[in-house]
Amino acid sequence: MQRLAGKVAVVTGGNSGIGLAAACLFAQEGAHVIVTARRNETLEKAIAQIGHGAIGIQGDVSDLEHHAHLATEVRRRFGGLDIYMANAGVITLTSSHEVTPEEYDQQFNINTRGIFFGVQSITPLLRDKASIILTSSLAATKVLDGHAVYAGSKAAIAAFARHWALELRARRIRVNILSPGPVDTPIIGKLGITEQIRPEFLAQMSALIPAGRLGDVQELALAALYLASADSSFVNGIELHVDGGMSLV
Repeated sequence: MQRLAGKVAVVTGGNSGIGLAAACLFAQEGAHVIVTARRNETLEKAIAQIGHGAIGIQGDVSDLEHHAHLATEVRRRFGGLDIYMANAGVITLTSSHEVTPEEYDQQFNINTRGIFFGVQSITPLLRDKASIILTSSLAATKVLDGHAVYAGSKAAIAAFARHWALELRARRIRVNILSPGPVDTPIIGKLGITEQIRPEFLAQMSALIPAGRLGDVQELALAALYLASADSSFVNGIELHVDGGMSLV
């Protein structure tokens, strides 16, 4: 049985990593999927991979006009929305004393502002009993080297979720947080981890995780599917840590 049959789902940052895996799984489970991304070339590749008639909309979540355009397209094509996964994010690892204003602004504009105004813009289109999923990070609650700004930008999401879960209760719209630990995604390469040092990096990270390994994007996608579907119909306002137990150590 397809758990999202006939549902309409938006996944921001759905062109790679966790977002792409979630979008693929949502589509396989019967949802009409819309994904967003900043770069058109990666968006086109993602649409081809997702299949099932998925739709791509290019734009930057830090741009309020992008959210307005997305809402207009959802209304025009589907009339409403059942699942909104605010997943787009960016990370720069820098010690606090070296953080530039540009690095700070980029992370807060995308990770915090982008989520807040994305939800604000799309909420009028959400159908009753819809699901909002906010992608956060283990870094929001666990101190990790070089993560101060990123952690701050993600920590705000927990406050958003608590308020929205209550603000939207009359419509029975659920708001939950998906909080990944280290996951083997393309973002590792963007952090300066070359193919040469990748095995050593993965081994070092794995030693810090009780599960003994990094997470896989499919594991995060399954957690997102749980929060998106009726399987979690009595789950609201939680932060679901999918981190192999790393939050415990």
